[in-house]
Amino acid sequence: MDQMDQVNWVKDPWKYVSQKDHEGFTLLEVMAALAMLAIVMTAVYRLHSQTVVMHQRARFYVIAPFLAQQKLSELETAKLSDLKEEKGDFGADFKGYAWQVKAEDIESEELGETAKRLKRIQIDVTLNDGEFIFQAGTCRFLTG
Repeated sequence: MDQMDQVNWVKDPWKYVSQKDHEGFTLLEVMAALAMLAIVMTAVYRLHSQTVVMHQRARFYVIAPFLAQQKLSELETAKLSDLKEEKGDFGADFKGYAWQVKAEDIESEELGETAKRLKRIQIDVTLNDGEFIFQAGTCRFLTG
C-alpha cells in the first residue's frame, strides 16, 4: 500500500475492506429471529403440555372402570345390609387411585315391599385427590 492509499484508508477504511468481511447478520435480524423462535417454542411447549394432560386423562378413563368393577365384585361377597360408606385406595399397584363406596336404601312406592330389599351402590374412583373422578352405580337385591 503506497502513501496515498494509506491516507485514503484513514479517511475511508471500509473502501479497502473486502465484501467478505461484511458478511453476517445485523443485530436487528438476530433479534427478529429470536423473537420468532420464542413464539414457536411457546406454541410447541403449550401443545406438549396439553398432550401430557390428555394422555393422563385417557389413561385414567381406561383404568378407572376396571378398578370400579374390581371393587364392585369384591362387594358381591360382602354383606350389603351392613354397608353404608367405605373409603380406601388400590394399593401400590395403582398409586394415587382411591375409591369411595356409598350404599343407600331405595324408596319406591311402585316396588312396595321389594324396595326394602334393594340397595343402591355408588362407587367413585378418583385420581390425585379428585383431579379426575369416575362414578359408577348399580343396584343389588338383598337375599336371605
